[in-house]
Amino acid sequence: MLLCLMLPMASAMAEQTKKLSVDVLWQLSRIGNPTISPQGDFIIAPVTQYDVEGDKGSTQLWLFNPDGSKQRPITAKGLSVSQAVFSPDGQTLAFVSQRDEDDVGQVYLLPMGQPGEAQRLTNVPSGVNGIKWVGQHIYFISRVYPGKNWDEIAEQLKADRDSKVSARQWNALPYSHFDHWIEEDKQAHVFRIAASGGDVEAITQKLAIELPRSAQGASSYDVDPTERWIAFNSNGSDNQVDPKIDIFLAEIGSDKAVNITADNNAPDANPMFSPDGKTLAFTRQKIQGFYADTAKLMLYDIAKKRFTTLAKDWDRSVGNLVWTPDSKGFYAAIDDAATRKIFHIDAKKDKVKAITKSTNFNKPAIAANGTLVAANDSFLYPARLVSINPRNGKTTRLDSFNDDILADVDMGTYESVTYKGYNDQDIQMWVHYPPGFDRSKKYPLMMLIHGGPHSAISDGFHYRWNAQTFASWGYVTAWPNFHGSNSFGQDFADSINPDWKNKSLEDVFKATEWFKQQDWIDSERLVAGGASYGGYLTSIILGEEHPFNALLIHAAVYNMYSQMAADFAVHSPRFGNYWDNPEIYQSISPHYGAKNFNTPTLVIHGQLDYRVPVGQGFELFRTLQTRGVESKMIYFPDENHWIMKPNNSIYWYNQVEQWMTRFAEPGGQ
Repeated sequence: MLLCLMLPMASAMAEQTKKLSVDVLWQLSRIGNPTISPQGDFIIAPVTQYDVEGDKGSTQLWLFNPDGSKQRPITAKGLSVSQAVFSPDGQTLAFVSQRDEDDVGQVYLLPMGQPGEAQRLTNVPSGVNGIKWVGQHIYFISRVYPGKNWDEIAEQLKADRDSKVSARQWNALPYSHFDHWIEEDKQAHVFRIAASGGDVEAITQKLAIELPRSAQGASSYDVDPTERWIAFNSNGSDNQVDPKIDIFLAEIGSDKAVNITADNNAPDANPMFSPDGKTLAFTRQKIQGFYADTAKLMLYDIAKKRFTTLAKDWDRSVGNLVWTPDSKGFYAAIDDAATRKIFHIDAKKDKVKAITKSTNFNKPAIAANGTLVAANDSFLYPARLVSINPRNGKTTRLDSFNDDILADVDMGTYESVTYKGYNDQDIQMWVHYPPGFDRSKKYPLMMLIHGGPHSAISDGFHYRWNAQTFASWGYVTAWPNFHGSNSFGQDFADSINPDWKNKSLEDVFKATEWFKQQDWIDSERLVAGGASYGGYLTSIILGEEHPFNALLIHAAVYNMYSQMAADFAVHSPRFGNYWDNPEIYQSISPHYGAKNFNTPTLVIHGQLDYRVPVGQGFELFRTLQTRGVESKMIYFPDENHWIMKPNNSIYWYNQVEQWMTRFAEPGGQ
């Protein structure tokens, strides 16, 4: 049955494998962000490969030479590994792994440059996350029961696993985050253990201040190179409904911490000590309740207790930062006009310079000798490991993954275009052409509507909504970066708040008009779809006059009122709840357009989606069915906001293809 879903006809197999079909997507190895030893002689990157038949993936750590001459795995296949970090001398690698005898992830140590097996360092019953190696210690985060020692925590965890009661209870928010429940009686804290072994020492527990409840990781805290100071994120107010994320600074071993960002009501995040230990860098936003508010780069002089804002007038959000070894600046992967580029930020001169120009780069890593490495991808190739010349941005590829798989795959082509959208303003859009595209023929259009709404589609390889895979079916596909998209400046991103509807909607309609004016588009074969906010806007389209023959609506916010059941209530922190400002919600909620629904619609939703609860999808489907609109509901009991499992993803792509081809025949005519 699975083979039928993947390749309906054996005769189509040869043709399918020459395009970026969904089965090719799941054959590809996926390279994660690299880490480099302080001396620059070892580069490590996680590589995930999938077994479709077994419906699972496994991640190995691979070792790469700085000159690209060699690559080899250093951990066994089939194990869970992540979060690799080097010792300060670069001779030992620490990582998190869950092996046969482990109930949860633990820290393992592996010697570099000499034979040896990884040895487990920790035995923490609640597991470890967000590891860092600083000085003589390895620091990590664990979610623990306050007031219990490790033996008592182990007993409580075993009792929880063995309990026949499945009920959960909360007395306060938050209760969930994206795809998991948050246990109210646990707290996330930072601990450390000597790299040579020994007892685990509590760090933030002594301060009686927990890390943010919803999400925490390695970017939630940092320790200075001398191991005197720890800086960490926590909620700076008693309000857990709309937490105020602040940075706390404390001397390690003390029982007092200082909130150094108490005067800012928006998030202060990503604390990072400079290599010389004198300065703490972090990112700062100013508007509470607006996650796409421009993040500024802040410096805090620890001795002088003085703040400095870098690149104050630069209209881009900083992120994915690493200090330069001399503590004089940063390299960072920053979204700029729908391309994630590597930038250099000179902290002394307060200057910003783009190092790379095209395609996407993820968070870089740098060695003391200046070797700069990162993962690089584009619409036409999955992530590759590259070194980057910081003077001119030229890259040297260090890996050879996926070359054999993609050698005879026709990826099609793409380009960036600009058209006039809302209020005659310029809108950037990515246009993807199918393999063998012939401008003398007319093709159907698949309009893709991105999520967020503040997550611009950039020039990178996407596995869940791959425009080139959609194009391989015989469609021209498009990603317009409509009003609200990030990376085009603060005003553009914030222009759709609180009116999520009208500007973005007009941008999508005008993008469609742009295509209808092209000789190679068949105006009678138009379809559209989106997920999350993209699903929301597609639900809005459903209730408007529009040119599309059929729609795909995935994980959509359909009813702004019932979205209060989610872990994210959209506008309430900034613009008030629906009982305070009902006119906002009434004016933008898709369900108010239900009387106009008449377009065939494929609705898809996952049970484990706590960001947009599954009831949103079922509300929409019931409305469509009640109105007699041709519609189909696909429900995944084991997926969240995204479709992550190999066979579910294959099924998803095939169902979407079948739905769209029913209403817009693919291929040039």
